This record gives sequence, C-alpha cells and structure tokens, in this order.
Amino acid sequence: MSYNLKDKNIIITGGSSGIGESIIDLLLKNKANVVNIDVKDNLKTKTIITDITNNQDVTKILNSIPKKIDILINNAGIGLVGNIENTDEKDFDKIFEVNVKGLFNITKVIIPRMKQNGGSIINMASTAAIVGLDDRFAYSASKGAVMSMTNSIAKDYLSYGIRCNSISPGRVHTPFVDSYLEKFYPNNKEEMFEKLSKTQPLGRMAKPSEVASLVLYLCSDEASFITGSDFQIDGGFVKLNT
Repeated sequence: MSYNLKDKNIIITGGSSGIGESIIDLLLKNKANVVNIDVKDNLKTKTIITDITNNQDVTKILNSIPKKIDILINNAGIGLVGNIENTDEKDFDKIFEVNVKGLFNITKVIIPRMKQNGGSIINMASTAAIVGLDDRFAYSASKGAVMSMTNSIAKDYLSYGIRCNSISPGRVHTPFVDSYLEKFYPNNKEEMFEKLSKTQPLGRMAKPSEVASLVLYLCSDEASFITGSDFQIDGGFVKLNT
C-alpha cells in the first residue's frame, strides 16, 4: 500500500544507513519532504550534519528546517554489548547521550513547530526494552527510557493534536549486525548469523524495509487514531518466547 505524504515535512535522525536509510527511501517514494539529521551524509535528501547529543548544535538546525514540521522520526541510536559488570561508565554515558539525550534534544526543539497544526512523533525503541536479552544491559535501559518518554510525550501533547508512538524491532539485518559479527565472530560469521536469525520465531531477521513500512503507516493519516502505543516488529519474539 502507498500513502500520500505530499507536502508533509518530515525530520528524521540517523537516516544515512540501515533502518533510517530505508525509511528515507520509502518516504521519498511517497512524496514527502524529508530532512535527515545525522553525523554523515545521505545524498538522496537534504542532510544536516549535527551531533544530536549537543544541545547547542541541535538548536542551530532550526534555521535550516521548515517552519512547519508534520512528522518527527527519532531513529538515531547506537548499540552496546555487555552486562552490568563489564559495561564501563564511559560507554554507559555514551549510549544514554545518543539514545536518550539525543531524542530529548531533537524533540524539544521540534515540538514547538508542531503545536499549531498537530503532528506525529515516532521513536525507535526495541524489544530489548520489553524482555531481558543477554549482554544488553545499557542498551536495554536506554530503550526502556525511550518507551517511557514516548508515553509522556503522547500524554502531554494530546491537546495539541500531536501523536507519539514507538516501534520496537527485534533483530534487523543492518550494517551493525554485520560489523558485530565481523568483530566478535570473524571465523564463523555465517554460523552466528544463522543462530541469531533463528532466535526470532519466524526464523529470520527483519529487513530494514519492513520496519520502514511500519514507520510509513504511522506517518500517514490512516494512523491518526493511534497514540501512546508501541509496535513490536520482531517475528513473534516477544509474544511467542515469553
């Protein structure tokens, strides 16, 4: 199904690779005006190179984006492998700076541009916020914060017609997965890829384009009655493994 996003002004963070890149491809296909905020470029659409963890840098982007914003997609995020004992303070702080403070910084400056006409905010959470995963202590905590922030924003901005929802992917085959396997399992990458894939009840990882399709729906007017919800796109991982 295609959705008409013509004349919709959309801001996305982390849109230069992986899931974010697929989201941008689909939004452009559906005629949206898209501005990407990332630390590296995406040549398919306007990209503002910005460190979302720096509040002053984020504030400066206001001069480069449309006055009216219809949709914000907080997609930028980083991962971290480790339990509480082998996660050091520096790495813990970094993951919260990107996954939590980054979302805070961007949303804080964008919401005022939505308040007059309403809009939709979509935050990228994770199944790691719902169920315990091995060696994902800090990452899970950060995505739990994303879920809580989603609920708070949805509640606080009901009267302005601003909807806020989150998406919780399971394992998605992105460059992060490939680099993870290259770093930790250089001699048996294919075996580990298959093992990770089979942790999803459907027996495979999601494609970035499949997550992008869910984002597209939540961007559309067809989703206008949905707010304060989390959407699991995980091959049955949460419901069928718990």
